Order: sequence, then structure tokens, then C-alpha cells
Amino acid sequence: MIPAEWLDEAAATLANRVQTTPLTHDPEWNLYLKWENQQMTGSFKLRGAVNKVLSLLPWEQQRGLVAASAGNHGQGVAWAAKQVGAPVIIFASDHAVPAKVDAMRALGAEVRLVPGGYELAEQTAQQYALEHNQTWISPYNDARVIAGQSTLAMETIQQVPEIPEICLVPVGGGGLIAGFGLTFSRLARRPRLVGVQSEASPFFHAIFHQGSQQGVTELPSLADGLSGAVEEGSITVPIVKNYVDDLVLVHEEDVEQAIAVAWLRWGQKIEGSAAVALAAILNEKVTQRPALVILTGGNIQPEIHRQILAKHAAPRED
Repeated sequence: MIPAEWLDEAAATLANRVQTTPLTHDPEWNLYLKWENQQMTGSFKLRGAVNKVLSLLPWEQQRGLVAASAGNHGQGVAWAAKQVGAPVIIFASDHAVPAKVDAMRALGAEVRLVPGGYELAEQTAQQYALEHNQTWISPYNDARVIAGQSTLAMETIQQVPEIPEICLVPVGGGGLIAGFGLTFSRLARRPRLVGVQSEASPFFHAIFHQGSQQGVTELPSLADGLSGAVEEGSITVPIVKNYVDDLVLVHEEDVEQAIAVAWLRWGQKIEGSAAVALAAILNEKVTQRPALVILTGGNIQPEIHRQILAKHAAPRED
């Protein structure tokens, strides 16, 4: 497991380096909503990336950083690399959201597109880092990355006026919910911790409930940042199994609805990877209240957002 002091070190490292994002309360629905879509780079991924990069020795930074990303982790690594003057190469699927690819490049990263899905991009990136003796920055399978993500949980707990009955966290490779689990384990009374994935890419759900992701079929998903198989032997797996109470799936239609509701009800732009947590509320997979919903990012392709709002007859201007 990850030493508790690493979580505290991450909090100290990230203090004044990342945004403290807002938490709001919807009294009618009895929801606490953590808007990490308002983070710099538009995603929680910045936290883990910055904590990891700043934990490296100067020679590890300067030999070059390598990552694989659907877009948000890559932006975080690119942002962190700029702070230390390190070169960075990000491998992404050629199906990656164009706005996320553009954002990574705007932050100074060299982006290499790999034909196929995220899993192949990750394998290609790891092989490249090994062959060129560069520093691999995993989006989730890394203790310092998880410690960085735990700061979102620490920050949220400090903001809520009461400990909620349940906390909903999007799950891809499990780095964020692992950070939440480790943080909640330090509380005298903790919320029920539930992870959420799209049924289009249910890899961690299969690991959690069946013990294996073998045979899982992946389909296109609005929750692109949660897609792809979990790296074999990932340290997130035992942490999630130890600290997470359940992992549920939502339909792609629920994800789309959640994106629309976030805009219509609260005026917030969220991406599909964030919307899965809200979708579990909307489709009543989760009925406990008060509930804490972690909205992890807002980097949605603008045309896709407009199409979803038009479909749901949104009165706001996008």
C-alpha cells in the first residue's frame, strides 16, 4: 500500500500549485457536487501528474518524460513538464478527442497518435520509454500519482459541511478512487465509496466483481478518459478491492443525459468521463442521500457538447 505520509507530502507539494475547485450543494436533490472541471487544464489529472513529476530527481526529469493519455493526463504531464523545463512526449489514440490533443500540444508536448484504442497507445508509450531510457509517467499505476489524486479527496472533505452517506467517483484505471479510498480510510466515519464506469468500457468493473478483465468487450464511449483495459499488476487493483464498497455501470444514454443536466441545472460543462458519476444518480443506481458526486473534468469536444444540448433542448448558450 501507499504510506500515509505520502498523501500528506502530496498535499504540501500541490498547495498553491493547483486550484482549489468549488463544491456546491443542491438542496432539492441533496447532492454535494465537486466541480473539478474547473481545475487548471480542466481535469483532476493535473494533481497526480504534478505530484509525480515534482517527486522525480532532476536527472529523471531532464532525460525526458513519456506518458499515454486520452488527453487529460497528458495535459497534466505537459503542464508539470513546463514547470521543470523537461521535454515530454505523449502517446494518444488516433481516436482521441481533437480538443484534448490540441490542448496537450498547446502546453508544449509532442503528441504521437497511435492507430487503435488507448490500450495500444499505452503499450507503445511504455515500450518507447524503455527503449529510449526516458521516464514513464503512468496515469494511474504509480504511488505518487495516486497520492496526488488523493488531494482531491482531502480538499473535498474539508469543504463539505457534513460527511455524506455516499461518494461517487468515476473509474478508469482506478487512480482517483484509490486516492479517495486511502483518504477516507483515515476518517473516523467515512462515506460509502462507489466507483462508476460506462458499460461501454467496463474493465475495472469486471476486475472488481469477477476478478478478471479477460473477455471484456470495449465499445465507443463518451467517457473516453475512462476507456481501456487496466494495466496488469496495477497497484490500484488491491487498493480498490480493499477500500471501495461497490462499482456500478451506467448506460451511454445516461452519460449523455448527465452532461445535459450539468449544463441545464447548474451551468457547468462536463465531459463524459465526469458525467458517469452524476449518471448513477440520475438513473437511480444510487439512491442514498446526502450524496457526494465528483465531477472530474470538463474537456469535452465543443461540437459534441453542442449536439447533446441541442438534443435536450438546452435554453442556455454554450
